Amino acid sequence: MANISEANDIASLKQRACQEIDRRREDIIAIAEDIWRHPELGYKEQRTAQLVAEQLARLGVPYREGLAFTGVKGRVKGGAGPGPTVAIMGELDAVINTGHPDADPQTGAVHACGHHGQIAAMLGAGFGLIGADVTPALSGDLVLFAVPAEETLQLEWRNELRRQGKIEFLSGKPELIARGEYDDVDITMMVHGTSKPEDKQCRMLDSVNGYFVKLIQFRGRPAHAGGAPHHGINALNAAMLGLSAIHAQRETFRDNDTVRIHPIITKGGDAVNVVPSDVRMETFVRGKTIDAIVDAAGKVDRALRAGAMAVGARVRIETLAGHLPQVVPPRLAAIFKENMTSLTGADQYVDGGHTTGSTDIGDLSQVKATIQPHVGGAVGTGHGSDYRVVNYDVAVINPAKAMAMTAIDLLANGAVLGRRVVAEDRPPMTRDEYLAFMRKWTRIDEYDEGGL
Repeated sequence: MANISEANDIASLKQRACQEIDRRREDIIAIAEDIWRHPELGYKEQRTAQLVAEQLARLGVPYREGLAFTGVKGRVKGGAGPGPTVAIMGELDAVINTGHPDADPQTGAVHACGHHGQIAAMLGAGFGLIGADVTPALSGDLVLFAVPAEETLQLEWRNELRRQGKIEFLSGKPELIARGEYDDVDITMMVHGTSKPEDKQCRMLDSVNGYFVKLIQFRGRPAHAGGAPHHGINALNAAMLGLSAIHAQRETFRDNDTVRIHPIITKGGDAVNVVPSDVRMETFVRGKTIDAIVDAAGKVDRALRAGAMAVGARVRIETLAGHLPQVVPPRLAAIFKENMTSLTGADQYVDGGHTTGSTDIGDLSQVKATIQPHVGGAVGTGHGSDYRVVNYDVAVINPAKAMAMTAIDLLANGAVLGRRVVAEDRPPMTRDEYLAFMRKWTRIDEYDEGGL
């Protein structure tokens, strides 16, 4: 336990950081609103990355840019000696929703998941810690990290980047893990927007689904659909049978595993008067645990192969390890909770629960002590056409303060708490174990059920 003098020192540091964030409140909100007006898709976030770089330069923070195309990473050394490195992060990318009134008319990009608020909160925390001259009292380093491509979109384009060797993984944090950009970080944190009233002003979930990606191609034999369909092999029929077989598996998924499988057909054939011979599908296979995902993925493969077998088609199944389930370290979560509730009140903070969505913060949580509390201030449906932030104090300013105060707790007074988190909130995997798992489940299986 800290003595009274140490506690007072920490309280003073926190007060200074929060006062600086309040002083720069309008600047921080303006950053969020600027990013909202200029949304960009994953691995293409050039303008947003430049904005982050400019803000770090104004703070006097040395930074590196172009990490996994667009990532920007600034580092400030604490002035009180060595200690852990704490990274405060934000995500650069938007989602696609062409129906949103603020969507980019060319790309359909819109920040209907609140990432514009994440970047602003990350920078806001930096304004508080650096602008109030708090970092000289910290033991260890502070990293401000804007990361690309959390949303798993434009799969064919990203997979082509992967085939060209430009990336290994579809999403930004797995790619940055593979590139060693978290090797010099011990603890990470960021916030994520929520528009759910039941989440109140802040919610710390216990767990989040992970998923595998499936890119599927059924190949048949073309023929005249009216004149000689008996000469063809209908790949669309194979796909439809595969979908039905997946549906037949749903009763085998345990409720506690929160399995979600949601395929789409992206190509149904070439012409209406030709028996479909090339049919493409995509799906995610989501689950609460790695074991649940692996089990469900095997059943999906079996179902797809059954569809091909029924009509004598060929099926190619490309599996890509997507996001892994999130685990939440208890000590780090408790430190953040104490800081956030000092701002919101205990009645506005919700502990626990599970979400069946997915995020690559789950991958990072497998190898580093990581938290991502969900913060309110938005209305509408996440990723929906009515999503927007209506209260930036809740969505950005309070999270900036809470992350700044948590960094102070972790790194002040010789970084006693930070060292304890590193020692006790140990993640499930090492970096090498994580990469071995991801590479194992990145694979292609082909089945020729008709001798094509």
